[in-house]
Amino acid sequence: MTDRLEVRSLDELNFVQRFTARVPATAWSRVEPTPVSAPRTLAVSPEVAALLGLSAQATSSDDFAQVFAGNRLPRGASPFAMCYGGHQFGSWAGQLGDGRALALGEVRDVHGGFQTLQLKGAGRTPYSRGADGRAVLRSSLREFLCSEAMHHLGVPTTRALSLVATGDQVMRDMLYDGHPAPEPGAVVCRVAPSFVRFGTFQLPAARGDVDLLRQVTNAVIELDFPHLAADPTLSDDERVAAMFHEVCQRTATLMVHWMRVGFVHGVMNTDNLSILGLTIDYGPYGWLEDFDPTWTPNTTDASGRRYRYGAQPQVAHWNLLQLANALVALTSDPDPLQQALDAYATAYGQQFEHMMATRLGWGPVQPGDDGAFSDLFSVLQRTEIDAPLFFRFLADVPTDPTAPPEALLRPLEPAWYRPDDMVGDTATALVTWLRSWGARTQRSGLDTGARRHAMHRMNPRYVLRNALAQEAIDAATNGDTALLHDLWDVLRRPYDDQPGAERFGGRRPEWARDRVGCSMLSCSS
Repeated sequence: MTDRLEVRSLDELNFVQRFTARVPATAWSRVEPTPVSAPRTLAVSPEVAALLGLSAQATSSDDFAQVFAGNRLPRGASPFAMCYGGHQFGSWAGQLGDGRALALGEVRDVHGGFQTLQLKGAGRTPYSRGADGRAVLRSSLREFLCSEAMHHLGVPTTRALSLVATGDQVMRDMLYDGHPAPEPGAVVCRVAPSFVRFGTFQLPAARGDVDLLRQVTNAVIELDFPHLAADPTLSDDERVAAMFHEVCQRTATLMVHWMRVGFVHGVMNTDNLSILGLTIDYGPYGWLEDFDPTWTPNTTDASGRRYRYGAQPQVAHWNLLQLANALVALTSDPDPLQQALDAYATAYGQQFEHMMATRLGWGPVQPGDDGAFSDLFSVLQRTEIDAPLFFRFLADVPTDPTAPPEALLRPLEPAWYRPDDMVGDTATALVTWLRSWGARTQRSGLDTGARRHAMHRMNPRYVLRNALAQEAIDAATNGDTALLHDLWDVLRRPYDDQPGAERFGGRRPEWARDRVGCSMLSCSS
């Protein structure tokens, strides 16, 4: 902890400009937020406020709404938008950049580290490409909730400090179908040690600007991988390779977490992957409900399903390859980059197996477990079975392989979307797997209490289902934020059974099956 006093006024935030001081302005642009008419704070994350040392006095003030809507710059802030490129849906898109986001700057947190405060929806930047740079309430509320929900699930992520309504209307064509409509605007303050993406390196590499690429890479190593910068035994080439190796390892860990909790990003372009292995850019994301590895929440991806749930680890590997293709210009030997890519696949496979064995209550991985995982995934696809509820309530299934079928299936009944389908061959296949699971569980040697605890720490009781987010959006659009706060409070303890919160832990309601905002989202979501 630092000895910094509690921040009671936003002008007391200790802003520094580390990234912009080290990287030429060709990689970023100075830009100021565009004021709004009537900012009003809808939500503040107490955990993120505490990380920044912000007092209750500061976060409850009118000035807080003014600053984090973009109407006033606190002392020391020097806002900028970052320039980067990226592959979008597998094709090189050229220059992109922060089109509706701008960083106020970096501030010291209470642990002595640095956090970048970034406003999303605060107006046009040089990279807005003709758009207005604004964000609407529905997308902002979804990002605020999901950023914090993911953190409490234990998934590496950017954070969200605040959700501020602007008082202005924003025109949006939600499904890009020629029917724009006005929607209430909002601004989210996103918080992370760094917002550098794979595309930050890709753009100078694509332009053949090796000098800028080297300056950006050296700055990232110094700021975000300081242990590599301080290692006198590493050559410049070795530092680049070591950084890339760490990015690969962090990305592998991130993918395992996504697969564990059933998160589907929806738009895994290279400009949407963080160099720190954080979940970044919450757009058309969704949560796997019935277990369908081919599901994507993104309407733009509906035909090709490039970013479907089951393909996310492979897409991440492809994106890492594009990053390696950018960094290779800085090295004399590409082999270490290839070795890091190969190590990604190894790390993902090992971590995934460990994760699955733990969430199934099996302890350490044993030979043959991978076949049991595959068998389970096949069984789960025979009918609509809610994945979060199945894995959560699996802990309640008897492990005695001789238990009658009804005893094995009864604890899992809350997961059935189509109870009438749980008969015949479908029921037989699941019972067969459950008997095998029970026998393997008994071989693990874990006592029932330890096993259930381990399973419950891996399988959340509550996730941010799109239907829940949509209900909170509908209420907030009508001026009622009570549901937003109730849902948010539940999601801060996702692994705990919470009496009275049953409505937040059930299956997807039938009305949400085909509703826009629940089953279908676009990049404007």
